[in-house]
Amino acid sequence: MNERLGTPRAGRAARQVSLRQHNLGLALRHILDAPHPLSRADIALATGLTRATVSALVDRLIAAHLVAELEPVAAQRAGRPAVPLVPATGTVAAVGMEVNVDYLGVRAVDLAGRVLSEHVEPGDFRGSEPGPVLDRLAALAGPVVAVLSADGVAVVGTALALPGLVDSVTGPLRVAPNLGWRDVDVVGLLTAHPVLAAVPPRLANEANLAARAEAHVRRRTGPSSFVYVSGEVGIGGAIVLDGEIFTGRHGWSGEIGHIALGTAGSFDEGGTLEAFAGQDAILDHAGLPRSTTVAELVARADVGEELAVAALARAGAALGVVLAGVVNVVDVEHVVLGGIYADLADHLRAHVTEQLRRRVIAAPWSRVDVDVARAGKYPAMTGGALSVLELLVEDPAAWVGEEPGTTTA
Repeated sequence: MNERLGTPRAGRAARQVSLRQHNLGLALRHILDAPHPLSRADIALATGLTRATVSALVDRLIAAHLVAELEPVAAQRAGRPAVPLVPATGTVAAVGMEVNVDYLGVRAVDLAGRVLSEHVEPGDFRGSEPGPVLDRLAALAGPVVAVLSADGVAVVGTALALPGLVDSVTGPLRVAPNLGWRDVDVVGLLTAHPVLAAVPPRLANEANLAARAEAHVRRRTGPSSFVYVSGEVGIGGAIVLDGEIFTGRHGWSGEIGHIALGTAGSFDEGGTLEAFAGQDAILDHAGLPRSTTVAELVARADVGEELAVAALARAGAALGVVLAGVVNVVDVEHVVLGGIYADLADHLRAHVTEQLRRRVIAAPWSRVDVDVARAGKYPAMTGGALSVLELLVEDPAAWVGEEPGTTTA
């Protein structure tokens, strides 16, 4: 199990300061994750901490502009009115960025989950050179960060979603096949720009970050475990277990677009999933130019255009075959369709579900549900920002500073 920042390590004595840091994060997390505003008394009841302790923790979070108070609510019993607590808005934010095959984007998100600023620029980055593309991304990030600074918003950090293998141990982008990039020092290139030098980005796979945004949306209503599949020109995937992204040893898990379909059944020609269900592949088999929008493809399928319907049926079946294999391995009961698959869900879902029914060995006893992503457009940018904010929530003491009158000795 991954060790959470700010919590005492197993096998080591917990110092008093460690407990205070842990409790500070505990109080902040309760406020951020609550479905409705909590009072200090609510937090004390939920955590088992004394009201005096909670009050001191909350006062520190308010002073650091991480938490805000609403107008007091009259108490149902005798006593002082309860003061509802909410995540502060427009005070602290993180910036999520994305390089995808057909767009660049930057989005700033605050602790309350609000998008404070964003910019998305379409383009065609197949077979591109990393340097010029990352220069363009930095040029997009500059105005976003400038707007935050002008509005008095503190930037916690940045994250960058990439459509490929990002080494979580050593940092470089190892390969992004659809971009044509290999062994690129993305952080080095971006931090050559002054706007990002002070906030170097954390790198992660775009599907993993999109799945993080999806898990965040579903944290109260569930399901907390699912396979997320993101359809674009390439196809990414992520495994979410109990709300956490399973990234694998190097951060390379979820590359389902590169799974080769077998030589049996309707897939005699072989090839990877992307050759059947990637955006370009679908449009090619529908007899449409690759510049065709997803909305136009949906419109053609809605009126029963034969080639469009057939291309989507083929893609849905291939997707279902691969997802059935993933479900058989990881044992989850939910599949979430993201990216273009969310828009195409009405034409894909039946075919995906049929393959899951046929090929998941446990299906007779535990049906696999197919759902549509809820995290909205450009979820990888949101997920990137959330991944940075999560570091703050894990260890708010690093941001808030030491409690007055305490020492770490």
